[in-house]
Amino acid sequence: MVYTISGIRFPVVPSLHNSSFHGDRKTASLSIFLKKDSFSRKTLAKNFSHDSDSTSSTIAESDKVLIPQDQDNSASLTDQLETPDITSEDAQSFQNLEDLTMEDENKYSNDEAASSYREVEDGQGSALSSLVDVNTNAQAKKTPVSIDRKVKIAKDEVKPKIIPPPGTGQKIYEIDPSLQAHREHLDFRYGQYKRLRAEIDKYEGGLDAFSRGYEKFGFTRSATGITYREWAPGAKSAALIGDFNNWNPNADVMTRNEFGVWEIFLPNNVDGSPPIPHGSRVKIRMDTPSGIKDSIPAWIKFSVQAPGEIPYNGIYYDPPEEEKYVFKHPQPKRPKSLRIYESHVGMSSPEPKINTYTNFRDDVLPRIKRLGYNAVQIMAIQEHSYYASFGYHVTNFFAPSSRFGTPDELKSLIDRAHELGLLVLMDIVHSHASNNTLDGLNMFDGTDGHYFHPGSRGYHWMWDSRLFNYGSWEVLRYLLSNARWWLDEYKFDGFRFDGVTSMMYTHHGLAVAFTGNYSEYFGFATDVDAVVYLMLVNDVIHGLFPESVAIGEDVSGMPTFCLPTQDGGVGFDYRLQMAIADKWIELLKKKDEDWRMGDIVHTLTNRRWLEKCVSYAESHDQALVGDKTIAFWLMDKDMYDFMALDRPSTPLIDRGIALHKMIRLITMGLGGEGYLNFMGNEFGHPEWIDFPRGDQHLPNGTVVPGNKFSYDKCRRRFDLGDAEFLRYRGMQEFDQAMQHLEERFGFMTSEHQYISRKNEGDKIIVFERGNLVFVFNFHWSNSYSDYRIGCSTPGKYKVTSNQAYHCW
Repeated sequence: MVYTISGIRFPVVPSLHNSSFHGDRKTASLSIFLKKDSFSRKTLAKNFSHDSDSTSSTIAESDKVLIPQDQDNSASLTDQLETPDITSEDAQSFQNLEDLTMEDENKYSNDEAASSYREVEDGQGSALSSLVDVNTNAQAKKTPVSIDRKVKIAKDEVKPKIIPPPGTGQKIYEIDPSLQAHREHLDFRYGQYKRLRAEIDKYEGGLDAFSRGYEKFGFTRSATGITYREWAPGAKSAALIGDFNNWNPNADVMTRNEFGVWEIFLPNNVDGSPPIPHGSRVKIRMDTPSGIKDSIPAWIKFSVQAPGEIPYNGIYYDPPEEEKYVFKHPQPKRPKSLRIYESHVGMSSPEPKINTYTNFRDDVLPRIKRLGYNAVQIMAIQEHSYYASFGYHVTNFFAPSSRFGTPDELKSLIDRAHELGLLVLMDIVHSHASNNTLDGLNMFDGTDGHYFHPGSRGYHWMWDSRLFNYGSWEVLRYLLSNARWWLDEYKFDGFRFDGVTSMMYTHHGLAVAFTGNYSEYFGFATDVDAVVYLMLVNDVIHGLFPESVAIGEDVSGMPTFCLPTQDGGVGFDYRLQMAIADKWIELLKKKDEDWRMGDIVHTLTNRRWLEKCVSYAESHDQALVGDKTIAFWLMDKDMYDFMALDRPSTPLIDRGIALHKMIRLITMGLGGEGYLNFMGNEFGHPEWIDFPRGDQHLPNGTVVPGNKFSYDKCRRRFDLGDAEFLRYRGMQEFDQAMQHLEERFGFMTSEHQYISRKNEGDKIIVFERGNLVFVFNFHWSNSYSDYRIGCSTPGKYKVTSNQAYHCW
């Protein structure tokens, strides 16, 4: 059916090419329409005063969710369903919004599967309107859900942790018949996986026991003393040293077994106290092929850098029972739609300093909840000696970073997030390790091939880091146990696995352009050992922690990546859809006239059937020094002088704010089954990220200038997004409304996904997702009235949430 939306104008993105408007109003709008007879007609709109001049521009937004007419307690429900923290302080800014009707013009068939995208017309668009189609019997089927309700979490029933046995691994061929041509490779991969599962069952008692290596290696406490074990087959001798024995290498000499595991047992002191005091420094001294070496234990649970010192020290962390943090709140159930707030504890303060776990807990978590996200992804948790590595050059895999506080303070942070109903995902790094030989695993036992591949295969030339040997039994134990440790001990709710593309291919994705040809995924360039490891770790995650989430950062588009391991897949829940952010940067470098709507739609929908994706317009990668955020690409230096409401805007600011909103909403609306935002980008953070660093002297004599160890650009200016006198506030409120919109309607995970228009001439994109119809006008000069669009369901529609940016 084709409908005309009477009286509605799809406005235009403010143009940079012509500042003379010739009487035409230029706008970018975002609206949501509901079928009239499904809900109460009560709708409210408000004016935002943050995006443009208060005298010449407004933002209108409905902040009420319509209540079904058959609800008896409509008044109280209306109060519950108000979008929190988006309402205007000025009661005069509210005004009634007239119902908008859509007249049935003619039939519009929808004969293809609702779960697949269909592209009907060529075209493109910019201003966004969202239409809601609700069946007349929706009242009987749907119950309103409060957005700002307090989360009540029932205690989970204690269930046995069982890792299912391998399946046949054959269902992938039913899902994707194109895989039949590569059956030899895939069956070999699955055979290796089944072989390892069988050997682990035979020699280790199963994956459950195998993934509890932290109960055997490192420091383990018993009633009679402390046992320390370390796998270091290359060492000729080993001794435990530390504050407890005055660093005497002859006091506590270790013994070696046939597998290269060194061990020592320290009995309790005469008074029953532990032989190693809590908080004391420890290291292992080894005589290695590279000489005498003092190393931090590989399984250390905490390490610190003393003031004025360069190397880190391992810390024996075992506080008294009364000082250990006890979790008070159960972990939330995994939501159907994931809305992830990507964050970094250290840079989460508005002040130029390293922030703490406790400050993040008290200040940032409530903000994340208020903004409408349901998951927080925390970067740089694993200890990393080099702060400017963003946490990706890990030195101590089992230790939370001591820069931000203690392990118990991290637990308190996670517990508070659970109290707020937020999932806590950890950005885990198993793709590589720091090449630091003082503090990390590199050359741990004096050999090049201990935890890593020897020679060039074990070195990532671009990242300057070491690459794990996933075919090693003890490396598998170490990494599987590491993943389980964070889930078991700290109650993380899942992971975002970093650098998975580098893991899965021996070329690490460097200088390789993946075209989608299946031979690029299944051949000699594939590191089968690494892929099998990923299958095993996903077995551990999903078998022992069924509510946990596993997201993989893969840019290659590996088929079967997000299919269950029992079916022959790699086992991830989501793939991080990295191509979308690259596409937006590519477009932002072009003129508005050169934006192709079909190109945008293709990039947003180019994902594999039944494999879920987390989409994002920008992440931390785009915020790093040397790159630009979307806001900075759009508005550049004007952001520093023209974001205050008490001074006129500029065409660059007007266009930038409009496109910033549209890019984020169309990415959430069409890009995947989950959404991610890096902290501060929700309001268009004006500055890049630059960690404190000194000058770097390269081997060839080149000097890379530092920033004099400044923290000025290593923070998040949340005060800008909260300031009522700045336009950043309106951008933040829009993002907040966007998150709550998805919470109410769950459109990201709806089976109904249908693209009806991508018009290159009008620059219009129209698509349906769930009960919403989105209309975007990306034209740089044209706005449209009474624009005809196709909708799959007939009826009358009305605006429930309208957000429009106007400039004259």
